[in-house]
Amino acid sequence: MTATIPNIVAIVPAAGIGSRMGAAIPKQYLKLGQETILSHTLERLLTHPAISQVIVALHPEDDFFSQLPQATHPKLTQVIGGSERADSVLAGLQVVENDAWVLVHDAARPCVTHSDIDKLIYAINSFPQGAILAAPVRDTMKRAKADGTIEQTVERNQLWHALTPQLFPVSALKLNLQQALQAKATITDEASAMEWAGISPGLVAGRVDNIKVTHPDDLELAQLFLNQQTILK
Repeated sequence: MTATIPNIVAIVPAAGIGSRMGAAIPKQYLKLGQETILSHTLERLLTHPAISQVIVALHPEDDFFSQLPQATHPKLTQVIGGSERADSVLAGLQVVENDAWVLVHDAARPCVTHSDIDKLIYAINSFPQGAILAAPVRDTMKRAKADGTIEQTVERNQLWHALTPQLFPVSALKLNLQQALQAKATITDEASAMEWAGISPGLVAGRVDNIKVTHPDDLELAQLFLNQQTILK
């Protein structure tokens, strides 16, 4: 693994406030069992043997992170993030060597497994410009009108849900993020910046339990998945 990709650094953009959760604190600091969502996420990354460093991009007024057990981990670096995801990722990229590869992972995806990270890293041999974890769309897809009624059924063949981590060469991702932002392009994840530059990242099928905690109902589901993963170990 490391013979093909000599240095992999993870970046976790965690500067958001997670307003859709309706909580008094940022969603990444809500508890799943005895630990916060962010603690679970960081633990998955810090314990992966191929990841040499984990960079967390935080809000400048974050008063919670220092209380996490991972805050003083020797592999962890803190940077100040920005108002948008891309700004936080760029802040992390500024402290990474250009010849490294960067694995960007959502702070609110605590159920990512080492096996999925392994699959993504191995896939770089097939996708040398980068790749993302993703899941094929299984359900019938509908496009809505402004009034909430159905406009049309969307063909789901070849549609995928984008997941994280997303893995790219540092130099390429940094350049494309910067130029896409300068062009005021809509950048929703790292892959969209690469696509904007004319690059087609690879799709690597990931586990469906790699959910993003976005709404209150997701907390219970994430806890269920974490419990199942612990039992299977």
